[in-house]
Amino acid sequence: TASNIATVRIEVDIITATRETPWVPGRFALHQNVPNPFNPTTSITFDVPAGGARVNLDVYDVRGRLVARLVDGRQSPGRKQVTWDGTDRRGQHVSSGVYFYMLQAPSFRQTRKMVLIQ
Repeated sequence: TASNIATVRIEVDIITATRETPWVPGRFALHQNVPNPFNPTTSITFDVPAGGARVNLDVYDVRGRLVARLVDGRQSPGRKQVTWDGTDRRGQHVSSGVYFYMLQAPSFRQTRKMVLIQ
């Protein structure tokens, strides 16, 4: 008996970043903080596409009040990482709870949730 076998061809392009040609994201992205929940610090990673852009990365409490501004200004293209130490704009440690971090750039806005446990 004959069996029906289909042949599928898959092509893969491998892009390697080097010191001379660094990897550049194709679009903005805001990644989940690590670790989450956290104590005492957490890392927040975001992507800035080719050309760079002015971005803000802010932390808000559950009432929507600004707690901290982690990034405020023009960023070059690439993957960026910022550490938040659980302090507010005055340098005071905030209480345990749920916080939100928002990345804003021209025509982009994304928010994610994080939990501080003390």
